[in-house]
Parts: sequence; C-alpha cells; structure tokens
Amino acid sequence: MQAVLDAVAERLMTGDELLIRIPEICEATGVNYGSVYHHFGSREGVIDAAYDMIFSRFVEEDLALFKGVIDQVDTLDEYITAMQPVVTTLSSGDERRQRRAMRIRIVAAASTRPRLKEMIGLTQARLTADLRALIEFAQRREWLRDDIAADALAVLLQILVFGRSLDDISAEPVDEKVWESATGVLFVELLRD
Repeated sequence: MQAVLDAVAERLMTGDELLIRIPEICEATGVNYGSVYHHFGSREGVIDAAYDMIFSRFVEEDLALFKGVIDQVDTLDEYITAMQPVVTTLSSGDERRQRRAMRIRIVAAASTRPRLKEMIGLTQARLTADLRALIEFAQRREWLRDDIAADALAVLLQILVFGRSLDDISAEPVDEKVWESATGVLFVELLRD
C-alpha cells in the first residue's frame, strides 16, 4: 500500500485531488484495485491517508531541523547562531512556499473531512509537543524567555510559518529579505535578557 500512497502523494503535490483516479494509481503501481479499497475503504480514504503521510513527512522534516540545533549546541551563542537560519529556512524560499501551500491545503481539506482532521490532528499535536519540549530545553538553559509558556511559544513558531502562507497569496507579498529580517528580530525578542 506504500506504493499507492506514494503515487497519490506525488499527484497531490503537483495537481488537484479531483484528478486522481484510483484505477490509474493501481495501473501505475501494480496494486490490485480491490486491495486498495479493502485497505483504505474509499477513494477519499486513500487521499486522506496520502495527505496524512505528506503532512507527517513535512512535520518530521521541520522537527529534524530543530532537533539538529539542540544536538549541536552547548551555549547561548551557539544556540543563536544555529537557530537563526532554521527560523529563516522554515518561512522563506520557493520550496518552502510550496510546502506551506500544501500544508494549508491539507488543513483546509480536513475542515470538511472528519477522518482526515483526526489523522492530521494527532500529527499536529505531536509537532506542538515536540516543539514545546525543545523550547523547554532552551528555557531550562536560560536561553529563551520563560515568561511565555513553552506551549504558546511552540504555537507562535508555527504561526510564523502559517502567517507567511497568507502573505504568499497576497498581491503584494513582503519581500523575502524583509521577512527574514523581521523573523530574526522576533527570534531575538524571545531570547532571555
């Protein structure tokens, strides 16, 4: 079934879900049509599972960036030096723009599909919990402000990413360099005095 999910995910990344035809997916992957429906229940079930896989993959990749920082730093200066490019990476560039658009698309689809909402909701909760743990690590070392709850900071970081998604569709989006500068300033404001 992984081949089916990969094929559907590839098509979702490059096109509209309305264009996905399960018989074409079966032909491309060599997976039996009946097996797909037995495993996923419906066409929407296959698409929801592929959306969840994409959403989870993006979350894991973003978390790896943050965890990579924690694994390589021992001092506040090292933390600042390592975190600033991570914050910039998460919200700048064309590849990130496409990822943000896909995450928004998945969240929008989940608003009318209870099963998908449940699936990505678990992944989203894990993302926030993992970010909270990384923030608590930095707060214990007195690198980040502790007058703001770690949960709130975890959500604030995600707001930066999703807020940038709204700007992506603007007729006059904020310039990349201006955005990078602004996120750098915000990050510095979260540092402990």
